[in-house]
Amino acid sequence: MGKLYVVGIGPGCYEDMTIRADRALRECDVVAGYTVYCDLLRPYFPDKEYLSTPMMGEEKRVAMALERAGKGQVVALVCSGDAGVYGMAGLAFELVQGDGDENVENVEIEVIPGVTAAISGAALLGAPLIHDFCLISLSDRLTPVNTIEKRLRAAAESDMVIVLYNPESKSRSGYLKRAAEILMETLEESRICGVARNIKRQDEKMEIMTLKELTEYPADMFCTVFIGNSSSELIDGHMITKRGYRSER
Repeated sequence: MGKLYVVGIGPGCYEDMTIRADRALRECDVVAGYTVYCDLLRPYFPDKEYLSTPMMGEEKRVAMALERAGKGQVVALVCSGDAGVYGMAGLAFELVQGDGDENVENVEIEVIPGVTAAISGAALLGAPLIHDFCLISLSDRLTPVNTIEKRLRAAAESDMVIVLYNPESKSRSGYLKRAAEILMETLEESRICGVARNIKRQDEKMEIMTLKELTEYPADMFCTVFIGNSSSELIDGHMITKRGYRSER
């Protein structure tokens, strides 16, 4: 019987990949993933067979990985960040049960966690996630817009730090501006925000700004956006959320 590892490879650099992810990739026969992620891995694992699909080919990608595992191979289905945070882990479990092929349905699945963009981006910005926070994807490809807007308003009312994934793409312009406008229904325009772009890849960049300034930020799919809570501050050029520690001096 084959095995499918669903592997979170982190932000894209080998140094931020977990030891478990490295071991799974060394053990596997085949690596399946989005073309960009496969290209990031080839220099470190050149002897593997690679199966890749372009953006939005998730179901095909998972099906190919399961088919190979059903034939007895060890397959690593790779995702950026963490496999269970907007990754492929859920889809792999869904498809393995509905395949109808006994060999595929008997494939063992093991999820290998990775460093999601909220964590790697926070490290780049400073320490914005020291207190409670939530993650919201602005992509409406699988989630209705009204549901996304409802979650944004609830998050703003909660005074949690908010991390936005998938803020903009070539086919989804204006989504970050709209999200910031919704948040400003509750939050002040001066609320500190940060953007981490191309985390641990070429042209890595971090910027800190106000919520009002965020409405005009030229974001893309390589950006992760952070909206601070009421205790978030700019300290020495970094976005820091205070947790509430008090000095006993």
